[in-house]
Amino acid sequence: ILLVYLSIRELYIFFPGLLGALTLYILSRNSYFQLVYHYKWKKGRTAGLYLLAYSLLLAALVWFTFVLVERQVHPFLKDPAATMTRIREAVNAAQAKTGFTLVSAESLTGLQQKLSAILPSLVNDTSNLIVNLAILLFLLYYMLVNGKAIENYISDILPLKHANVVLLATETKRIVRASALGIPIISLIQGITATIGYIIFGPDNVILWGFLTGVFAFFPVIGTMVIWVPLVVFMYASGDNLNATGLLLYSVIVTGNVDYLARISVLKKLGQVHPVVTVLGVMVGLGLFGFIGLIFGPLLVNYIILL
Repeated sequence: ILLVYLSIRELYIFFPGLLGALTLYILSRNSYFQLVYHYKWKKGRTAGLYLLAYSLLLAALVWFTFVLVERQVHPFLKDPAATMTRIREAVNAAQAKTGFTLVSAESLTGLQQKLSAILPSLVNDTSNLIVNLAILLFLLYYMLVNGKAIENYISDILPLKHANVVLLATETKRIVRASALGIPIISLIQGITATIGYIIFGPDNVILWGFLTGVFAFFPVIGTMVIWVPLVVFMYASGDNLNATGLLLYSVIVTGNVDYLARISVLKKLGQVHPVVTVLGVMVGLGLFGFIGLIFGPLLVNYIILL
């Protein structure tokens, strides 16, 4: 027990890579086994093709994100003081129009220093992310190549009846597939819906804001509000009251309801996952596992119900 505890404690930082590899294994398992055992493809080469496909997909996502975000981040990195001055002026204008103190002067003054202090931690987080991605691909290869043997071994050592082992395996595959496929689909729907609203009501950089709205839609209930609420506030501050009101109503009525309907319909269709399980699971999973907790948090809550 002590050896297991020490090992888990030292390897905990790499848990996202392990859980990510497990997620991709579950998503790839059926098609991989079909190619290997039905069509007689070589195990190692087939696993290598899967790794190549996932690497290309990840590289495309990183490149697309960089292209969208770099234009917005570059002015801040080039002249942080000027950027903070513009932010301060916009916030002050919004507060003068609304009569509410959204951000104090002291907070605005310290924001630049806080952002500068965050940069080293971002570099550290980026290095951890790269290491976890490398571990993910490394583990995924051996999970695919030795998948049958691993599954048989786990089934043998679990102190449960065979029927319960099968039940746990079925539930694991159902929840992981529903979350891993459903959440990106929901985010895509949310991003497209929000982008339509941004196009109609006219804030600049609609593609960037739509992309960020889709990213934050990973988080249920309040995710999209992180993007459209500040946009509405600054549009009011700039005097564009008509479009700001239109975007506010569109975001509350259309974007908010699309989020709710998409989560119910998509997650139910993919795996009969109740929205309450999803919300509670995300809250639990993010604290335990980070971003990958979006998938394994609902699984943990479902395990509690199942057990």
